[in-house]
Amino acid sequence: MTLAIVLTLGAPAGSLPTGTGATLTERLTGQLRRAGAYDVRVADDLDELAALVGAATGPVIVSGADLVAHTAVLRHLATSPVGPTVALVLTDPPGAGHAVVREERGQVVDAGPPDRLDDTSTGVFGGALRIGVDDLPALAAAARAAAAGVLPVGTAAVGTPPAGPAVDRLFAALTALGTLTFAHRVRLLVARRVTDRAGLAAAEAALGGVDEDAAELRLSVKERDDFFATFLVSTWSPHLVRAAARIGLGPTAITVLSVLFAVTAAVLFGIGGRSALVGGAVLLYLGFVLDCVDGQLARYTRDFSAWGGWLDTMADRAKEYLVYAGLGFGATHAGLGNGWAVAIAAMTLQTVRHMTDTWYGALHDEAAHRPARTGGVAGVGGRLNAASTRVQADPGSVSYWLKRTAAFPIGERWALIALTAALFNPMVSLVAVLVCGTLAFAYTGALRTLRARWMWVPVLETVDATLHRDDGPLVRAGSVRLRAWWASTSLRRALGPPRPMPAAALAVVAVVALLALALVGPGTAVPAGRWPARSWCWSAPAGRPGWRTAGHLDWLVPAALRAAEYLFAIAVGVLGDVPPWLIFGYVFVLTLHHYDLTARLEKRQPAPPLHDAMLGWDGRSALLAVASFVGSARIGMATLGTYLLVVFVGSVVLAWVVLPARAPRTPGVPAGGGGRSPA
Repeated sequence: MTLAIVLTLGAPAGSLPTGTGATLTERLTGQLRRAGAYDVRVADDLDELAALVGAATGPVIVSGADLVAHTAVLRHLATSPVGPTVALVLTDPPGAGHAVVREERGQVVDAGPPDRLDDTSTGVFGGALRIGVDDLPALAAAARAAAAGVLPVGTAAVGTPPAGPAVDRLFAALTALGTLTFAHRVRLLVARRVTDRAGLAAAEAALGGVDEDAAELRLSVKERDDFFATFLVSTWSPHLVRAAARIGLGPTAITVLSVLFAVTAAVLFGIGGRSALVGGAVLLYLGFVLDCVDGQLARYTRDFSAWGGWLDTMADRAKEYLVYAGLGFGATHAGLGNGWAVAIAAMTLQTVRHMTDTWYGALHDEAAHRPARTGGVAGVGGRLNAASTRVQADPGSVSYWLKRTAAFPIGERWALIALTAALFNPMVSLVAVLVCGTLAFAYTGALRTLRARWMWVPVLETVDATLHRDDGPLVRAGSVRLRAWWASTSLRRALGPPRPMPAAALAVVAVVALLALALVGPGTAVPAGRWPARSWCWSAPAGRPGWRTAGHLDWLVPAALRAAEYLFAIAVGVLGDVPPWLIFGYVFVLTLHHYDLTARLEKRQPAPPLHDAMLGWDGRSALLAVASFVGSARIGMATLGTYLLVVFVGSVVLAWVVLPARAPRTPGVPAGGGGRSPA
């Protein structure tokens, strides 16, 4: 954070003396410095604040002079990783002139006086917010509009701002401009807005009644986690967090240890034998504990960075799939069946599931800013949404834990693997993961589809669909040709423009049929060279510019394309008599590339530096088809997989080592470290 501003206008409590003898404004300036601001200014009006913001070169934190809070609250706000712009939100009753907020999925979607939001408010603005660099022009515009006595809506300044402290008017104006702002809730620590001496005395007494460090340690544990992590890990993992912090271990070091534990567990699963399986189960559990500890340590030490969040996401997936590989090898080696086939199926299913999770999240986030559809089927989705909200609001209920467990999250998956491997064998573990994953996919997919009909958001129009669909040159060219052909036929008049999801679904059907053919009659390579062209033809319009992209199932398109590519690669492998371990390795490399894309989508980051060199899903499939057609599927898959792995590693080095080293440093902004996101 480069700059912090204390806004005194409309906050007479700022001149009140605190228990230390300094005024509340003076104490706030000291706290903001300890929270990480290298330059702290006091602004007496909104025009002065706008001028300060206009000269800022990094993130800015703005606080009203009436805020009494632990320094940790300000530090958490300044370092919050949930988004570039974050506002403090309290549950206290609103004071005179204080803005209330309405939030959905952690985003502030409206803010203003209590009488305007009526019963829809979910909290009270806490009088402080951090603004990201890209949102500084909006903050300056909001300050000028509020100073002029108008409330901006979009790009026009109309209406009247709420009365009260200037910081509340500023925040209402910023929200009216449509700035994406995330809510930062205060737990365990104290943050209050005061108006008189009595309120100040009560707030200071509340401050003194809290052990700040102990509260921060408890806050390192997610407020809402899954059943296994909550009751069998987080009950004792904070002791490891404190120990790691005392000896100077960072989150990245803990992540590396977690990977080592998981890899060792995978090796033991591959070796087989009861003692090795039990040992692998124990190491897998400890690896998951460390996987929780790295995030908890990042939250405790406030060591967050984009690199850390990316590393945490990628390490989680790599560890899990390496364990699948160990189980697959162990089952096959022990003569329990084709363990590699089940491992490939489990990895493919889990990756497609994660793709739907990511895109449903993007859909839901976008829907938070749009009015809900009403009538017809939308009523079913609306009732499901309301029911889900009620369940999520009661974490002590059985329904809450059943809902979270039914989704089969990572903790439950690792627990199931550890338990079944220790008690039975690797094949039982793989089959159990595959069956439970399939049931969870059916459960979440059905409910999300109904809710998506209610939300009806064209999610492919809100992000770079070409990037996140992972399109290559063949689809780009094919889309243009297909659009011209479709426009020249009578089908366009009868059916209208193709919808993205049916086109992608047709590609999946094509490769599933090809895979079935390969399993029933392996040895014929000809279909592998013909079927991809038909799949590309129909999946090319899925989300391409100019096609209809307002279907309620569009959020499933990227996941459908992932499924189509993986299944096609598996079919080529079966047709070409490729060793199962090589098929697993090739699909594993593809999953790393696609998880990189989803991590960048979730963290709002640009495309990888060498994205085009990954050839796109269509280019990769075409090369495999050619290799299969000429009878060199094994060599083609090995060569292409090696090439993709080298490009992926090179892209990672460029993205996280070379390019950041060349980027100019902003004064007061620390370099990226080994932290991670709170997810």
